[in-house]
Amino acid sequence: MADYKNTLNLTDTSFPMRGDLAKREPQWVKDWQDKQLYEKIRKAAQGRPRFVLHDGPPYANGDIHIGHAVNKILKDIIVRSKTLAGYDAPYVPGWDCHGLPIEHQIEKLHGKHIPGDKVRELCRAFAGEQVNRQKKDFIRLGVLGEWDNPYLTLAFKTEADEIRALGKILEKGYLYQGLKPVNWCLDCGSALAEAEVEYEDKSSHAIDVAFEVHPNHAEKVAKIFGLTHLRGPAFAVIWTTTPWTLPANEAVSAHPEFIYDLIETPKGALILVRELAEACLKRYGFEGQVVGSANGRALEHVLLKHPFQDRDVGIICGTHVTLEAGTGLVHTAPAHGADDYQIGKVYGLPVSNPVDNDGRFVASTPALSVSPLAGKTVWEANPLVLQELDARGLLLKSEKITHSYPHCWRHKTPIIFRATTQWFIGMDHKDKEDAATLRWIAERAVDETQFFPAWGRARLEAMMKTRPDWCVSRQRNWGVPIPFFLHKETGALHPRTPELIEQVALRVEQAGIEAWFSLDAKELLGDEADQYRKMKDTLDVWFDSGVTHLSVMRGSHVDACAYPADLYLEGSDQHRGWFQSSLLTGCAIDGRAPYKALLTHGFVVDGKGRKMSKSMGNVIAPQKVSDTLGADILRLWTAATDYSGELSISDEILKRVVEAYRRIRNTLRFLLANTSDFDATKDLLPPAQWLEIDRYALAMTRELQAQCETEYGKYEFHRVVQALQTYCSEDLGGFYLDILKDRLYTTAAGSAARRSAQSALWHIAQTLVKLMAPILSFTAEEAWATMSGKTDDSIMLHTWQALPALDGEAALIEKWNAIRATRAEVTRALEELRIAGKIGSSLQAEVTLQADGEKYAQLASLGDDLRFVFICSKTTLVRGAEEKVDCAPLTHAKCERCWHVREDVGANPAHPDLCGRCVSNLHGEGEARACA
Repeated sequence: MADYKNTLNLTDTSFPMRGDLAKREPQWVKDWQDKQLYEKIRKAAQGRPRFVLHDGPPYANGDIHIGHAVNKILKDIIVRSKTLAGYDAPYVPGWDCHGLPIEHQIEKLHGKHIPGDKVRELCRAFAGEQVNRQKKDFIRLGVLGEWDNPYLTLAFKTEADEIRALGKILEKGYLYQGLKPVNWCLDCGSALAEAEVEYEDKSSHAIDVAFEVHPNHAEKVAKIFGLTHLRGPAFAVIWTTTPWTLPANEAVSAHPEFIYDLIETPKGALILVRELAEACLKRYGFEGQVVGSANGRALEHVLLKHPFQDRDVGIICGTHVTLEAGTGLVHTAPAHGADDYQIGKVYGLPVSNPVDNDGRFVASTPALSVSPLAGKTVWEANPLVLQELDARGLLLKSEKITHSYPHCWRHKTPIIFRATTQWFIGMDHKDKEDAATLRWIAERAVDETQFFPAWGRARLEAMMKTRPDWCVSRQRNWGVPIPFFLHKETGALHPRTPELIEQVALRVEQAGIEAWFSLDAKELLGDEADQYRKMKDTLDVWFDSGVTHLSVMRGSHVDACAYPADLYLEGSDQHRGWFQSSLLTGCAIDGRAPYKALLTHGFVVDGKGRKMSKSMGNVIAPQKVSDTLGADILRLWTAATDYSGELSISDEILKRVVEAYRRIRNTLRFLLANTSDFDATKDLLPPAQWLEIDRYALAMTRELQAQCETEYGKYEFHRVVQALQTYCSEDLGGFYLDILKDRLYTTAAGSAARRSAQSALWHIAQTLVKLMAPILSFTAEEAWATMSGKTDDSIMLHTWQALPALDGEAALIEKWNAIRATRAEVTRALEELRIAGKIGSSLQAEVTLQADGEKYAQLASLGDDLRFVFICSKTTLVRGAEEKVDCAPLTHAKCERCWHVREDVGANPAHPDLCGRCVSNLHGEGEARACA
């Protein structure tokens, strides 16, 4: 028996079955850098419409984690897909380089109490080292960009332009200096931005405190509650979880519309809101009788005695009072709460803050009878205040509760609210009566922004409606300075401040922020210098990144950017961080958001939905994935996961991703192997000369490309991956390629039938590789090099495949979708025959189909090619009203070349092991195929 293997078109490819990504990707990274691929892409894209994704800067501290990897990969997918879609899509990566975390690292390494100039020198060097470490890992992920020229907030020009941005906001009237409570971290020793605060559970003393009605107002209170007199003392009862703030109490707030009851108890007459009174009495262990009622407005201006200081405080009215917990009466300390401060402004209450920067009570704090508060921390003061209240008989209840409380996101320690003199960007502050408030402008800007996913809009809208003024000043060394000169007596800004800001900016542009800190005021103010003090405060680091739309997009990298940006992309926490700081500075400077759209991705969790934690041992490091499985696996996982929620990752999940990758790679290998002897410049046939099934394959490919282009445009990358996987496994692997193998292998190498198939495969391969290129960047480049045979080419220098047009494409798709449905029925019937042991493979069977009408016509149009579609050796089509599929085993001999079981095997004595088709393909004119 002859061996016919060598007569088959079993072509091969240099594209290996195994990717060996972890070993080979680093060389591709090096090649891209050596060949300056990013620069070539930018040059090729010149003149195209510009698409700018502005990079939200990661913080230059520590190695990148899986969240960083997700963020950068998503950005790279977008930039690559926009490039392939015909845009000029530059990518300028950036880093946030100032701020407390770096300064704290320097304190850890070199100790505290270092001179400010030395701190800045060490911080600048440390940030540079961190940038280089992170940059290396980002590049390893296959992310293309201006890595040799990123933007750094520590760059002198960027620092200078940040100062100019502050000047613009000052000129617009949104910046002001004020004494008001801010988030204060005792460990940082500085104010915190809203984005630097996170909420964690904390155990606190919840106390109910009785404020005695001043004897001079006893008659007034009796009248308010409809009584002729009070039988004894009366008390307004407050509830608080911060006993240490009671020394700063200036009032008790009631809601003007709530009903308050006067309840006689063994303690005396207690004033409590009606809805909470029963729960309060139960908490105190009291029996009580309601003797009168009044609304909150009637209680306004009633005088109370401070519980342990020799002074009086009044009842005031505010709608911030709620019925969620407590007594319906709120202890009000304007120095220690945002609501307290706002209602205090209405009533002209003093903002008295007895707590210093270290969280200790100042020497002038009135002493308690049990102990002096001066020098005590706020946490040490809590039990002392409780002791004092108890000793005076005014502590009605004290219990420990666990509640949500603000913490510093760096130190994970509880913060406090304390009034300090700081610089604020005011949400409702304006210099002119007819000017629009920043809040109003920001709300309009949110309306005009597109959100991916859509739920991001409601989140940012809610924040704009409720957020307080932005405290932008910090009391640290490593930050861009607030370069103001304040009059020593009045505290007013120097009248030439706008001019002075530009002079400072010019100096910073040449020597960095150090130029301000080393500046002698006389250099700018001359003889006036003695009348002014030079500020030492620095800007909030969120201001640094928040104004990059000015300092980078219209500053250091204006040639690679366009304002406003088409897209900002960050994690969901940035609605209260970078998205918001950029929005506010953009609205303050330009009256609009600096972006057209916002894309939000979720956080990475483990396979069980738990947060990544070193102590739990569930951390997946991107470096490890790249070094073991390859960055393309990490990229495929990122793209395949719906980032609008949490992204789950584990070793098991990555194993499934590897399997999905192998299926795509194997499909690619088949396409490349079977077009390896195909030269498109000579062998490509026009679709009119293709077999109909090949034209259908092209139509399927066009549908795939249209779907993927749409999903890329909507940033729905998991749907792109789903479409690619379905196409590879079902449309190609489970249908077209399965049918095609016989024609590719058995027909003459240069026959029209084979060239028809190869023409379709060439377009399919070109399309598929381009569609996967934004996601599987390394694999796509490898496949493209194999296809093009050019070492200096890159898939990123091209755009989506221009597929040839087809006549009657819609009808073609409808017809072949129907044929595929019939094929599925036939496949099931053949499988039943195989399970019954009557055949070993489908080629050992014949299929008889009965159909009528359009279905009969569709099947009949294929003639004898119908057997190739069903992958059997014989088909018979009969007309009948009832649709039926019958399968039966064949008893003829098997062709040793094509393995079909045919009556004509051995009909030619010269070739006793071959069917007539194979004889013709080898020694004759070749088989004729239908629909060519």
